[in-house]
Amino acid sequence: MALQSPQVGEALSGIFGSVSLTAWICLLLPQLIANYKAKSADALSMKFLFIWLLGDVANLSGALWTQLAPTTVALASYFCLADLILIGQCSYYNAVNARRRTRKERRRLSSTATADTDTTAVSDEPHEEDALLDRRHRRRSESNGLPGSHRQHSVRRRESNLDPLTRIITGEDDTPDSNPWLHNTLSIVAVWVVGASGWYISYKMGAWDVADGLPDAGDGQAANATQAYIGMALGYFSALCYLCARIPQIIKNYQEKSCEGLALLFFLLSLTGNFTYGASVISYSQDRGYFVRALPWLFGSLGTMVEDCIIFVQFRLYSPAVQAKITSP
Repeated sequence: MALQSPQVGEALSGIFGSVSLTAWICLLLPQLIANYKAKSADALSMKFLFIWLLGDVANLSGALWTQLAPTTVALASYFCLADLILIGQCSYYNAVNARRRTRKERRRLSSTATADTDTTAVSDEPHEEDALLDRRHRRRSESNGLPGSHRQHSVRRRESNLDPLTRIITGEDDTPDSNPWLHNTLSIVAVWVVGASGWYISYKMGAWDVADGLPDAGDGQAANATQAYIGMALGYFSALCYLCARIPQIIKNYQEKSCEGLALLFFLLSLTGNFTYGASVISYSQDRGYFVRALPWLFGSLGTMVEDCIIFVQFRLYSPAVQAKITSP
């Protein structure tokens, strides 16, 4: 059977799908690095991650049942893998930090009990030691006003603030000679270039050639009615999970009035991935039957884009500079 080049719609679907796959592959890196640097995942809502995973599983199942575009199925499969990796890292840091806090609390209680015993034993002794400590404290407080007395602390603070990898990735780089939004924009452009280049290379290798005479995506015989109904039900459930997943994260950010520990690039890549994911689904076919079957996936993509924009606003509102202006008299 003769092979022919893909039609324009199929080619666009492949390009958008390749860009989306690149965005979702890179999506993990900023948040994984941010968690690793902080040795903590407290900034992320575990409810957000688990609901997201549930949505991705339903997404994959629905895409298989409704026979959506191949790139859609491939992306859905990767979503599940990415979720499991991020959940695994967060669970590890949460468990380690919980054990650490427990040990610290036990040591604190033990030291408190020991201090109480020592205080009772020496309560009747002269307080010469207290006078000596008072003199030392007075000398230390006087030295605090001397020029250069804060130099060591300020150097440490400056060094920590100038860690370029952490500050750029988390979007918190407020140093005068850096622009986190510029760095993040360049990262998004790179994702588009790499994704489009990847599709072009695969196209030249014949990976997107299709057999002549195969039915198109809008053929009503592509899936029977039962498969279509099951697939759409799974798709709508997936869209509902996606729309609900970010709500716990938005609430957490609002309650803490902070986005510290979250990677801005993580959500920018999510926005890019959702946009190109929806574009891939739409470009594959404009047939009415196919479009109706794809509606749940479009709702899920567009809805989460709105919620990602809300998180972007929170990044701005809860940035250290804005918070300093609000709290300053």
